[in-house]
Amino acid sequence: MKNKTRRRMGFVFMVLAVAFAALNLERGCSTPMLGVPVVFLIVGAAGFIPGMAAPHSHPDVSVTTGLGLELSLFPINVLHNIVHLLFGVWGLMAARSDAGARAYGKAVAIIYALLTVMGLIPALRLHTTFGLIPLYGNDVWLHALLAIVAGYFGFVLRAQETVRRA
Repeated sequence: MKNKTRRRMGFVFMVLAVAFAALNLERGCSTPMLGVPVVFLIVGAAGFIPGMAAPHSHPDVSVTTGLGLELSLFPINVLHNIVHLLFGVWGLMAARSDAGARAYGKAVAIIYALLTVMGLIPALRLHTTFGLIPLYGNDVWLHALLAIVAGYFGFVLRAQETVRRA
């Protein structure tokens, strides 16, 4: 699959997930937060589809099975894909209640903020999670964006609703 096609498919997936969340903001936290685990599931599954990742190598990554650039942008390997799927399943289970969705948003915000920082630090191979999962390159800004979005749903959205009711 050509790079332009990969990027277009990824862009369409992202737009659909963001639109799903934006259209459901009025319903409370659990419904818009559902967009985040859906994106995790799509991205995790896409990492296992041949042709969705361009060949890639990095000297600090020890787990090279499935190592590539998803959508020719984001470094992934088989462990990275599994982590995305696990975060997606966790998010779907958490979205069954507002409290669960908020807790998931808070946890994802904190974890992905930490991953953003780790992706910036090559010392001790932190940018590859000690050689296991690539976190460098475009993953850094993507993880930062994800931390901000999840933080909004986990920390800010409920606080705004409380202020409006008072």
